[in-house]
Amino acid sequence: MRDTDTPLDVRTDVDGSLVVQPHGAMDDDCAVLFRQALVHAVRKVRPLRLILDLSAVTAIDPINLGTVAALCDLADDQHVIVFIDNASVAITDELRAAGVPLERLRARTPAGLATR
Repeated sequence: MRDTDTPLDVRTDVDGSLVVQPHGAMDDDCAVLFRQALVHAVRKVRPLRLILDLSAVTAIDPINLGTVAALCDLADDQHVIVFIDNASVAITDELRAAGVPLERLRARTPAGLATR
């Protein structure tokens, strides 16, 4: 069960991947917490894989798009593999326009990849 007062959940999967899952509209209200969580994860926790699960995100503003794009570069510098999972087609298009590499974006099902 998730805490409805927290705009994102952070958990470790059984394979050791760190999963960050924001919820709802990602706007300036959550930008600082989101950025801090991602930077802490990459610089301090340093998991083998960081998975940003966007399945519960309804919209993402330009500041948070920039944060996700910058995350990819920061993670490369820190030798952390980053995947962005389950983004809607619209959010995927926005992420691509912000410079997120296609190989970072993963869909829940192979059929979902065909629509991107």
